[in-house]
Amino acid sequence: MSSASVAAENTTIAVRGRDSLWSKAFYKFRHDRMGMVAFALVMAYGVMALGTVFGWWANDWSEIRGGRFDPISADFWFGSNVNGQDIFARTVFSTRTAFEVGLVVAILSTLIGAVLGAVAGYYSGSWIDELVLWLKGVLDSIPFYLFVAAVAFAMQGSAYGMHVAMVATFWTTTGRLVRGEVIKLKQFEFVEAARAIGLPELKIVFRHIIPNTFHILLVQATIVFVAAIKSEVILSFLGLGVKNGVSWGRMLAEATYEVGAGHFNNFIWASLFMFGLVMAFNMFSDALQDALDPRKV
Repeated sequence: MSSASVAAENTTIAVRGRDSLWSKAFYKFRHDRMGMVAFALVMAYGVMALGTVFGWWANDWSEIRGGRFDPISADFWFGSNVNGQDIFARTVFSTRTAFEVGLVVAILSTLIGAVLGAVAGYYSGSWIDELVLWLKGVLDSIPFYLFVAAVAFAMQGSAYGMHVAMVATFWTTTGRLVRGEVIKLKQFEFVEAARAIGLPELKIVFRHIIPNTFHILLVQATIVFVAAIKSEVILSFLGLGVKNGVSWGRMLAEATYEVGAGHFNNFIWASLFMFGLVMAFNMFSDALQDALDPRKV
């Protein structure tokens, strides 16, 4: 049998094995009741955020429509804040802010982690691997919120300073996991066959190795999504996050002055919505991780 035939056969086996993993994982996830409930909740939050994008609801969050601290009523489902703004509209629009930050940071940091981790793993033991490991060590050693403050200052208060800081730090865990997986994958026969027929090394990495780490990347993306939302809330609470919009973090910052005066609506609804999304996504991530674990499928 020629080397090209061996390569084709091994690649076919690898693809079939990957398809089998995904089909078994889908079956297992579909029969995980808590996972499906969590997924449904995440989708409900997603529809809520999407509705603000298309202007269906909550785009009047900044308008002054009522009086100071109006109670819960048919006009103000969650009451109004000190400025007379609708807390319900602000809470719903903050869901869009959470998804925007979570998706941008999760996608970009996962892509960076996948590329750098795969390259480091494929060239493990070389100067390329040492350079990537050194970069990970440097970024992991910097206190996160100090780094965000430095980036925000360097970008002169840009609204994207928070995103840049998160992406620059959150990729390291993904990169480390992908590197370990690639070190194992590069010993497999389909990689050896690809080398034997003279495929360029970068093509082997991006076309044959990285696709076999998708199960890791998918789980890591969900974990980073949650971490980004929680970080955004903390940063916005401290005044380092969202600048020209509204988020649950900014609502909680407003609540620090309102709770002492006996007004709890901002605090309660921002906390409940944030808890619901983070809890649902954590449960979804756990169910996804269990479904994609090759030792369990």
